Amino acid sequence: MTARTELSRVVGVPGAVFMGLGSILGTGIFVSIGIAAGIAGSAVLIAITIAAFVAMCNALSSAQLAASHPVSGGTYEYGYRYLRPAFGFTAGWMFLCAKSASAATAALGFAGYLLYAFGWSADLLVPVAVATTIVTTTIVLSGMRQSNVTNIAIVSVTIFALLIFVVAGLPSVREFGTANLSPLFGAGASDYGPLHGLLYASALMFVAYTGYGRIATLGEEVREPRRSIPRAIVVTLVASAVLYIAVGFVAIGAVGSLELARATEGEAAPLEVVARGFALPGVQWVVALGAMTAMVGVLLNLILGLSRVLLAMGRRRDMPVAVARLDASHAQPYVAVCVVGLAVAGLAAIGSVETTWTFSAFTVLIYYAITNLAALRLAEEDRLYLRVFSWCGLGACLFLAFWGEWHVWAVGLGIIAVGLVWHLARRGMARAS
Repeated sequence: MTARTELSRVVGVPGAVFMGLGSILGTGIFVSIGIAAGIAGSAVLIAITIAAFVAMCNALSSAQLAASHPVSGGTYEYGYRYLRPAFGFTAGWMFLCAKSASAATAALGFAGYLLYAFGWSADLLVPVAVATTIVTTTIVLSGMRQSNVTNIAIVSVTIFALLIFVVAGLPSVREFGTANLSPLFGAGASDYGPLHGLLYASALMFVAYTGYGRIATLGEEVREPRRSIPRAIVVTLVASAVLYIAVGFVAIGAVGSLELARATEGEAAPLEVVARGFALPGVQWVVALGAMTAMVGVLLNLILGLSRVLLAMGRRRDMPVAVARLDASHAQPYVAVCVVGLAVAGLAAIGSVETTWTFSAFTVLIYYAITNLAALRLAEEDRLYLRVFSWCGLGACLFLAFWGEWHVWAVGLGIIAVGLVWHLARRGMARAS
């Protein structure tokens, strides 16, 4: 039997939307809102809105690129097709770094909510995170159809839990009025200054929205990609932005940005801590369940996306060719999936939610800067949206990338340099042979 070289198109618009929501409604909404609140205070609500605008510009660029060139690999492939090999490689390399860190954050977030819900020791955080990564990797290995069904079930529970959180928390917001929402630049912002804190928080929240890119990286498995991918990306982003703003408003309005930030640092389960103060009994258990399913959903979708980018890089020999091998039964890149699972488990062993998320912010902003640059090179007949969106996305990504901690983006630039040295050396060896 001849081995398959292309993945099967088995995902429709609803499945693609749920894949996107499964990647967005997770670590960002259950964990990173608390991190950002510790940096920008109540102005995190403005940061969420800024991040949503930047994400929409990037989403429109991703949508038209994916519709024009629907293959696995996302911006890695777009960089090669529309720019230069160095841009394509950098995009793929940054995606692997960024989303591996995000996946590790999701695994740690799951462990944090689970341990806090049952009152178990925080010493178990890393072992539980690593075990969760292994189990999720096994689910992905079962094939795209099974992964899609599992993801839809997970996302449905997550959305239900978030809606319950918002409804149950509104009485607490009314009780405190605007007391917890003012001053706008309150707790945390003084460490950076109002503008620095706002932009830093915007960069962190932008990462939370970038799950829509999972639809593009799975382009080779989506039916009718030119119609389905843009529609799924826009629906995913609008729905998630509404939920983020609603949840952020209720969480800060109920306990204040300082308490929300402390809950993130201490337990890595901020929304569950907030829900324990609601008048409606049992809400914290619903939130804990929703958070845990959300983290697993994010982890599942990230392992899917990462393995597809690694597959594409293996096809071009930017990574060892072994990662491009497909399973004959499911057309599954099983080697790539296993490699990704091991990498995520290794990062989860770091045990720090803030470190993994902040590193992800810089690397993913560089990735989407290349996405917008590639979108600007599209031919007019392939263009679905105005160029101005790509220009806005490009400028915003490059601007926000350097508002985080300097040592984080310095390490990020070093990793880019290391990757490019490998890329140039590999191409040199290929030419010599």
